Amino acid sequence: MNGVTGIVLAGGQGRRMGGVDKGLQLLHGKPMIAAVLARLAPQVDEILINANQNLEAYVQFGHRVVPDTVGGFAGPLAGLHAGLSAASHPLVLTVPCDSPFLPLDLFSRLENEMNQNDLAVAKTGDQPHPVFALVRSSVLQNLENFLAAGGRKIDAWYASLKVIEVPFDDETDAFRNINTREELDSA
Repeated sequence: MNGVTGIVLAGGQGRRMGGVDKGLQLLHGKPMIAAVLARLAPQVDEILINANQNLEAYVQFGHRVVPDTVGGFAGPLAGLHAGLSAASHPLVLTVPCDSPFLPLDLFSRLENEMNQNDLAVAKTGDQPHPVFALVRSSVLQNLENFLAAGGRKIDAWYASLKVIEVPFDDETDAFRNINTREELDSA
């Protein structure tokens, strides 16, 4: 393994869940991020948590917390930027804090298909899952330029890079994210 940093994206505002911090919502009696961390940790060499609120709560999980440096809750790209800026390894694996069922083989499958690409993105069927990605840290300058120009849409940024989409059709439920109270209750 070349060394990989895992980044848990927990920097959003949780608008669809009533403005709460989704990663800290309880699932089976534990904060949702605890399930994400348990599945991510065996796959990576270090973990960073990107969060913009409740930083002291996230620090309790024992990993470095990195807030966005791009202002205004600019979305997952701002979280990726914060993580890439702080990562110690040449590869970065991103996952959202609200997907507690992420694949246990996410890193290995993305790495196997990455080859010379800048990013490898998980997909199920025709649906890419851009926040489940293996990213080369060397794209940081490209991302900084995109954000500085006002870019916020993840697919628009991907269009400027060499990206491969990796099928996970055998694990479609693994990418289920929990955005609402109803989805949390049913999980």
